[in-house]
Parts: sequence; C-alpha cells; structure tokens
Amino acid sequence: MNSLKPYVLFLILIFISIFANNFIVLVNSITSSSSSSSSDNEYTTFFDTVTSINPKASLNSGKNQTSLSASRGSSSCEVWDVTCSEAVLGLARKPENVEWIKGLRRKIHENPELAFEEYETSKLVRAELDRMEIEYKYPLAKTGIRAWIGTGGPPFVAVRADMDALPIQEAVEWEHKSKAPGKMHACGHDAHVAMLVGAAKILKNREHLLKGTVILLFQPAEEAGNGAKRMIGDGALENVEAIFAVHVSHQHPTAIIGSRPGPLLAGCGFFRAVISGRKGLAGNPHHSVDPILAASASVISLQGIVSRESNPLDSQVVSVTSFNGGNNLDLIPDTVVIGGTFRAFSNASFYNLLQRIQEVVMEQASVFRCSATVDFFEKESTIYPPTVNDDHMYEHVKKVATDLLGPPNFRVVPPMMGAEDFSFYSQVVPAAFYYIGIRNETLGSIHTGHSPYFMIDEDVLPIGAAVHATIAERYLIEHG
Repeated sequence: MNSLKPYVLFLILIFISIFANNFIVLVNSITSSSSSSSSDNEYTTFFDTVTSINPKASLNSGKNQTSLSASRGSSSCEVWDVTCSEAVLGLARKPENVEWIKGLRRKIHENPELAFEEYETSKLVRAELDRMEIEYKYPLAKTGIRAWIGTGGPPFVAVRADMDALPIQEAVEWEHKSKAPGKMHACGHDAHVAMLVGAAKILKNREHLLKGTVILLFQPAEEAGNGAKRMIGDGALENVEAIFAVHVSHQHPTAIIGSRPGPLLAGCGFFRAVISGRKGLAGNPHHSVDPILAASASVISLQGIVSRESNPLDSQVVSVTSFNGGNNLDLIPDTVVIGGTFRAFSNASFYNLLQRIQEVVMEQASVFRCSATVDFFEKESTIYPPTVNDDHMYEHVKKVATDLLGPPNFRVVPPMMGAEDFSFYSQVVPAAFYYIGIRNETLGSIHTGHSPYFMIDEDVLPIGAAVHATIAERYLIEHG
C-alpha cells in the first residue's frame, strides 16, 4: 500500500491543477458576461420605439470590431436582428457623422447646378468616395457616377440619388442660401446626394459583412432631363438585379418612410399641336380657313378622352395649358398652337392617351378644313413612363423601415400625379421608390417641392443614410 502513495499524490496534484484552470475560465466568463450586460444599458431610444442605437459603434472602416453583436452570436448579421439595426443607426447618428453629412448637404445646396451641368457636385461626391477608398466609374451621362462597395460579385443591388437643381431663385434667407442666382435645390436633390454618400460611409464600414455588391448611382438631370435614360445607356444597370431610391417629402413628418406597391407616380408627357388654316379678314371669314375654331373644338374634344373613354377607376389626366393664336383683332390667323400635359398610372393607359390626343387634334382640324401636326417631344426625352413599384421590392423597403425605425414610422401612401425618371430604371429591373418625411412646422419645412421657400429638416439626413444602407445590405443577405 505504501508503494502506491507517490502515484496517489501525483494524481491529486494533476486534479488540483485542472480544477484551478477551469475556475479561472469560469471567472473570466462571468466577468465578460457582466461587461456585455453593462453595454446593453448604453442604448438610447429612437422615435420612442423599441428600436435603439449603440452610440459607441465603431467607425474603423473594414475592421471586424468586437461588438455587442458578437457577444450575442450574430456578428455576421446573416440573420438580421435588432443588434444589426442598432449598429447601422449607431454609425449614422454618431455626432461627427451627423455634422459631416449636414456639411456635405449644405455645400451642395450653396452651389446648385442644373441638368447635365452638375460638374462641381460630381467632383465633391468623387472626392468623398476617394477619401473612403470606394471605387467608381466616371462619367456616365456626362456628370454621373457609378460606384461600388462589397465583394465585387453577385448579387448586385443599386441605390440611386439625383443631383440636379432647378431654375428657381431661392427665397429662404439662411446661412447656406444658394450662391447661384436663379438656381436652387428646391426639390431636395442636395439631400438625396448627401444621404447616398452617407450610406456609402456606413456600407464601407460594414463592407466585410456584405454578401455581394452595392452599386451607388449618382445621376444627373432628373428634372426634365431624363438623366436616368442616359445612365442606363452608359451601363449604370450592368449586372444589377434590383434598384431603390428615395425622395424627400414635405407631406410626412421628419424621417417617416412612405411607399406603396404597384403604381406610385404617374407617367407624364407633354404635347404641342400646330393647327394650320388660311388667314383672312375677320369681317369676311368665308375667305379664310379658321384655325381658332378648329383649335377650340380640339380643346373641347380632348376633355372627352378621360371623361368618356377611360375607366373611372383608372386615374388619368389630359390638360390643355396653352392656346396661342393671332394678335390682330381684325385678322383670322393662319395658325394656332395649343399644348398641354397628359398623365396616367399604367403604360397601357399612358400610351393610349398619347395616341388619342394625336387622333383627336388631327381629326378635329380636318373637320374644319385645317391641317395639324402633334409633337410629343420624344426626341427631347420628355416622356416619363409611370413609376411602378415591384411588389417584392416594396415589401423589402417596408420590412427594412419597420425593423429599423419601428412600425409607427412606416406609412402606405396614396399614388401621386407627379412624375419621376426613376421610372426608366423600374422598366428594366425590379425597383422600389419611397419617400422620407422632412415636414417640421417649427423649422418652416412645410413647403412643397419646386417652391422658392422649399427647405428641409436636416435631421432626416443620417436616418435616410441608414435606411439606404440597410436596404442594400439586407437585400444582399436575402438574395446572396
């Protein structure tokens, strides 16, 4: 028995050593868990919903930082949860990022540029992309940019911002008023650009999490210039499987997201008809062929297209907005020019209106022995098809907005008779267009777009950036 004592002692020593190591690991685990719980208490409420943000989210681009997500076992965000939303919102709302994105928007607002003239705006965007080491192609459509973040492989999802301003003299007196006489960002495109650059910063920070490639499109000439059409022609949608875009809206409180499935914005076209007769003295009308009578009949008959030929449940508009004849009160002119606009929510209805306008004007002219030509400005690309949201892409926007900002901050909105050249993208790939609210009565952000008094609540900028980034990242997760 005594000969076994050394072996027994040896086994006891080994057991004590193992027990001590396990005890140290247990203590470390408890300490780590306590630290994680402490981190949980650092959240702040956003819009008084269940969603919260982590104000200490890392800004080190491209580095996989230890985070609350990691402690919860979801650092890759392959299954999106509240911690992933918190991480994105945390990046967007860091004070230095908020000041940066507001400063960017103000620089663009001070220096508005019209359609296909956005050289300085484009230069500013490219400088920011260079700082973030984001690759891009330039130019597309004269001043446009196509940038990309992610793996470089599929799936590919695009987010678009328009860059052009309007020929309007700004009437808002503030520190960052337009410095270009007769030009103004009166439709919020300066905010659109700032939000997409902000999204680029978030996505670059989270590039290691992306399951594909995000394409960022900075587009010129949305305002009556059809920049989208030229962007597509220059390869903007190469490999792209889906595309999203936002527009600021004074109809909704700041940061409220609104959209709908199906038709959201109308197709829009313009027409100009020249009705020709033979001039003569008004006192002897039988010696003339009166184009004023023919044009008047055309105007009356055009109103019957919608009221008597269209389904009352299918909203359409035909409006004659100009009528120009002679200026001599004693002379019947040889020509009259009329013009106007037409709108509809489906391609079938839209192009039917186009055809019927032409038929009505030409046939009514012939009734009164006149001739007529109708120009729809197709060479100038002023025909915008309807903007129709793909049902699945709409549901994606709704899901992202609800998860990120909380259910009360998403609204289903009615269709509007306004038009957008984003519609050209939606004809090529599945697309969704949505609004983000900027209405704030206290600040005076209550005026509609294209008003000289238009202004925005800049608190929307980081939220818009976060929504953009999350729409793109989650699309890649779900389609990768």
